[in-house]
Amino acid sequence: MGKMRMQSAPWRAAAVLASVLLVGGVAACGNSDTGGGGSKDDGKITMGFSQVGAESGWRTANTTSIKESAAAAGIELKFDDAQQKQENQIKAIRNYIQQKVDVIAFSPVVESGWDTVLKEAKDAGIPVILTDRSVDSADKTLYKTFLGSDFVKEGRLAGEWLVEQKKSASGPVNIVELQGNTGAAPANDRKKGFGEAIAANPNLKIIASQPGDFTRAGGKQVMEQFLKAYPKIDVLFAHNDDMGLGALEAITAAGKTPGKDITIITVDAVKDGMQALADGKFNFIAECSPLLGPQLMDLAKKVHAGEEVPPRIETEETTFTTEQAKEALPNRKY
Repeated sequence: MGKMRMQSAPWRAAAVLASVLLVGGVAACGNSDTGGGGSKDDGKITMGFSQVGAESGWRTANTTSIKESAAAAGIELKFDDAQQKQENQIKAIRNYIQQKVDVIAFSPVVESGWDTVLKEAKDAGIPVILTDRSVDSADKTLYKTFLGSDFVKEGRLAGEWLVEQKKSASGPVNIVELQGNTGAAPANDRKKGFGEAIAANPNLKIIASQPGDFTRAGGKQVMEQFLKAYPKIDVLFAHNDDMGLGALEAITAAGKTPGKDITIITVDAVKDGMQALADGKFNFIAECSPLLGPQLMDLAKKVHAGEEVPPRIETEETTFTTEQAKEALPNRKY
């Protein structure tokens, strides 16, 4: 102990300085939602990202893709989970503006109500990228680009497959629909696309449509209600795999065979959904890829550098039948 007290003042000063630098370095890293932000002297880009929540397997895969891609791209990520609430996202975006991040990206909980906060970001000179879900703002200058899927197309592909499968039906085909969150872009658009497609066959009728909030629990609960209210259900169209997987439990508990007694069509193609399709419990899935991270980080670098980017960038996706799911599953990333 005596020797330590005898150490020179310059040595102690150097040690203190090293400690300060070390602590400062740690504080500047990771997914912290507090602290500085903005451009550093080293030129590193800081992104503030607000996620919808963790309501499904798709969303979990999407979050993983974003976090891993940010780390690989050398982008500092400030991540926020909005827990399905728009007010949480607006608060997070305002926090990012205050922290002076370089880029803001978010997946909007609902389509409407964003103009004020997006204008605040624009006035602060911070570019905004929409991921997965769009907004209905008339002023398209409030954000730089949208990266994601064509939800109307997904619904239309699901409907077109059903029209083909039921083209020889002589009587009414009763369809129930499990929607996503009320007001969310994928819920609105998938419903629209599906409805437009099945209009080609007047025998195809949606007899009930209700939100299941994109969750397994919601899908199970609403499907239980459908089964009690409607003795004859021929088809279930679920806006995502997780609601469809929840509905499977309700259908099985009701003594019916999913995939046979009730044709099941879903959207997403996450691993659990693909397994249900391969097992014959689902009948058709329209893909919606969650692996947007690499494209998002590339876009962040471009908008930060002031480069022009397309106003809409769509992900490449496909559809799956049972046989196609069996082939794809061994190499499925999510």
